Amino acid sequence: MMQTNDKKQLLHLVFGGELDDLTKVEFRNLKDLDIVGIFPDYATALSAWKAKAQQTVDNAHMRYFIVHMHKLLTPDEA
Repeated sequence: MMQTNDKKQLLHLVFGGELDDLTKVEFRNLKDLDIVGIFPDYATALSAWKAKAQQTVDNAHMRYFIVHMHKLLTPDEA
């Protein structure tokens, strides 16, 4: 699939889940992870992250994260 603009694709993954302990990034149940999606740039990922974080604000153990996939896919360019 080709991009329609000249902007470089910098993939970001947004996901979250309930933490066992608020001092660690260790999930209560890996089967319950919420994979929000993969986004073409940080700004779009941040917008999705904010929306999901806001939806779960009442659950203190729920956390969402942004993973910079482009840095994992091409570590020499990071």
